[in-house]
Amino acid sequence: MMTKGIIVSGDFSKIVMRVKSDQRVELGELVVIEGVQENFILQVYDLLYASQVSQQNLEMVGGMNLEEGDFSMMDETSRNYQLAFLKPILVTNTHSSQMCKKLPLFFTKVRSIHTEDLAFITKPEQPFFLGKLRSGSQQLDFDIFLPLQEVLSHHVLIPASTGKGKSNLMSCLLWDITGKEGAGMLVLDPHDEYYGRVGLGLKDHTRKDKVVYYTPINPPVGGCSLKVNIQKLKPEHFQGAIPLSDPQRQCFYAYYKKFNETWIYKLLAEEKIDNVRFHEDTMAVVKRKLISLLDLDFENGKIITNGIFDVVAGENTIAEICQDLEKGKTVIIDTSYFSGAMEILIGSLITTEIFERYKYYKRNGQLQDKPVISVVLEEAPRVLGKQVLEQGSNIFETIAREGRKFKVGLIAITQLPSEIPKPILANMNTKIILGLEMNSERQAVMESSPQDLSQDNRNIASLDKGEALVTSTFTRFAVPVKIPLFKEFVDRKKNLETRMDSTLFE
Repeated sequence: MMTKGIIVSGDFSKIVMRVKSDQRVELGELVVIEGVQENFILQVYDLLYASQVSQQNLEMVGGMNLEEGDFSMMDETSRNYQLAFLKPILVTNTHSSQMCKKLPLFFTKVRSIHTEDLAFITKPEQPFFLGKLRSGSQQLDFDIFLPLQEVLSHHVLIPASTGKGKSNLMSCLLWDITGKEGAGMLVLDPHDEYYGRVGLGLKDHTRKDKVVYYTPINPPVGGCSLKVNIQKLKPEHFQGAIPLSDPQRQCFYAYYKKFNETWIYKLLAEEKIDNVRFHEDTMAVVKRKLISLLDLDFENGKIITNGIFDVVAGENTIAEICQDLEKGKTVIIDTSYFSGAMEILIGSLITTEIFERYKYYKRNGQLQDKPVISVVLEEAPRVLGKQVLEQGSNIFETIAREGRKFKVGLIAITQLPSEIPKPILANMNTKIILGLEMNSERQAVMESSPQDLSQDNRNIASLDKGEALVTSTFTRFAVPVKIPLFKEFVDRKKNLETRMDSTLFE
């Protein structure tokens, strides 16, 4: 057992360990104190230098070393040392764990953690793989799993700065979840990266029968052309996609109430509604917004479509997507050709339909037989941000607040979690925190996390690419994780499946 140091002082929130002279300790490292009947698991959250020599003498010795060459000090390893500040995480025995509510004994030795110390972490019934347990920057040979349906229905937040591995993490999650039963994934893909039209992606999955890919331009073999009938649009689908004033919103709803599925055509034709009048400017702005967003022309009393919305085709597209999701498939919508507003409109259209279906299933007692549905949202503040929600609620906010009751959840990816209101952040019951450089963003995440992360500011700031801190209501503590590279993860999965197949046929 490798001794890292010894406990010398502190209080419950700050246990101080003197570091052994030949050891190196890192931020975020997990360590263990062995007791008679139980062990303490602790984590390093800060480091500093200490010395028995006065500061003046230290500066003098440093100066002599600098100016005159090598200058040794008597008993240097016992006089100069490092202190590590530890926070207690759990008290464990062979098969169970509980929150730590007491201090370890004075002068107890501290050692590095081993996989045997983690026997209390069990694999859930319906697991999905997150990564390997990480201690500091060292990866342990210990897989971390979370319960699939519970985590997805209670929402996931992935906050990270640019270049910290969000896409790699999401690719690994989608690959793993696609191979499992019990979850349908709706992926709005603004960079067209998850299907793998060019390079490795979900098209290469061994269960590619569970992967459905929609794209507006040149669908590959096995892909689908994205066309949506314009009559499927309702006024609420535009909430969050484009800013609407109250008169403009009232105009939408008035035309929908009067004309139902043909409301967009009637609005563009400026057909009159009995006892309802709208200002000319309102009508002009509403028409312009519809024509611009939906990529339409209106000439000689006819709608001419140029984009994905059509007056004839796409009658069953939304229904087919929802049916695939209900079968537990992964549906990827390539939105790389769209504006942000169009992407949100498409997502809102599909999400509203699936949410209404699941509310119906709950009323009829059929919900328990359905898979959980998770909607992957890139740049989540576009629909969950404070400024957007001030203009009115949208389907994504509704799901963030109520979706878990109906087995519909969000995976919200963002660089700016502080833009999302605190009540919604608090509803994201699993947070996979990658590196966040800005202190304001770290604070927003730490203040809304299921576990106490008040001492993890430096730890989060120092996360390297592919390193994560997972805080969840479904974990006993905030778990440091190393996310595998997507290609290595896929190779390992395929090798494992090949070995299992060969074993079956022996």
